[in-house]
Amino acid sequence: MSNYVMVYYGEPHFESREAGANYRADWEAWAAGIGDAFVNPGTYLEAASSVRSGDVSDTNSSTRLTGFSIVKADSMDAAIEIAKGCPHTRHGKIDVAKAMEM
Repeated sequence: MSNYVMVYYGEPHFESREAGANYRADWEAWAAGIGDAFVNPGTYLEAASSVRSGDVSDTNSSTRLTGFSIVKADSMDAAIEIAKGCPHTRHGKIDVAKAMEM
């Protein structure tokens, strides 16, 4: 099994506290279903800045980097199936990449 990083873009905005609570419950149910395959169940990231050839810019947008998780899976396809079940896909996108051992 290898580690796969799921990188989250976009930030959910909820119409009500109830909608936010429902999202959290969906997330917790999804995470519980993954069980021991979670290496890191999720790290939320605050607003980032991009640095490119010495230039710095804020990346506060609807598609900003918002967090990551790490899962163990047998293949990229298996990791993608895990990501497909994540409730974050209703609010943004998830990139999946295999973590290379150095």
